[in-house]
Amino acid sequence: MLRGKTIIVTGANSGIGKATAAELLRRQGRVIMACRNRERAEKAAQEIKQEAGPEQGELVIKLMDLASLKSVRIFCEEIIKEESRIDILINNAGIYQCPYTKSEDGFEMQFAVNHLGHFLLTNLLLDLLKRSAPSRIIVVSSKLYKYGEINFDDLNSEQSYDKAFAYARSKLANLLFTLELSHRLEDTGVTVNALTPGIVRTNLGRHVHIPLLVKPLFNLASRAFFKSPEEGAQTSIYLACSEDVDGVQGKCFANCLEEQLLAKATDEEVAKKLWDISEVMVGITT
Repeated sequence: MLRGKTIIVTGANSGIGKATAAELLRRQGRVIMACRNRERAEKAAQEIKQEAGPEQGELVIKLMDLASLKSVRIFCEEIIKEESRIDILINNAGIYQCPYTKSEDGFEMQFAVNHLGHFLLTNLLLDLLKRSAPSRIIVVSSKLYKYGEINFDDLNSEQSYDKAFAYARSKLANLLFTLELSHRLEDTGVTVNALTPGIVRTNLGRHVHIPLLVKPLFNLASRAFFKSPEEGAQTSIYLACSEDVDGVQGKCFANCLEEQLLAKATDEEVAKKLWDISEVMVGITT
């Protein structure tokens, strides 16, 4: 049970984030839904409360747009002012294979939302997480990281853009972020671990075009072979709640078990360089 614990879940209005929030609320946690659209968040909050059942915790909606560094900063300022502690931060929100667009800060959208927004969010909340120790940071990545590469000469995809590659790169960046952050959190009482949820039936793929004639077959196949959001959320919930991962640092999990990563996701030098460049991109210094 999570009575007395405060948890932030980004992207908690749909998919895995919504299922995660519902279960943590059922376990009597104080769950802060960090969402960019109030109307969708309020609709989701009603459904989450219904799913969580009796004797649930407290559900709070806070607006934050990960595509806006200004929005992330305002969100963190409010959290630091209003919350005495943050026990668990779940970096769950993501955008998948969208057409080439830039965030308001001028960054390629998938890299901006999936990596840079969460990078800034986590860094701005680190002091509060440390004061709340033992506390946990959970980073939702994807097995598609395997197809990504960190090209430091074109992080913004201005020379070329492939939406699938850009997503894979942002998910690889999540794992490298987890690796470097784990070193920086040694002896702080704060742990960070990542997870890959598998293929889940969510609205994440809304930008993926499926021909009209194929859609019924795709929908049938997705129900047969894809995980439900509740199934996809199990590893996030495990990392948030389980005593088995007390003190575990810098690992990646799948199906609630530690996962072995490819060498590209455990490259210390690339992780450090990406961290340094990300600091410059979001405008923080340490």
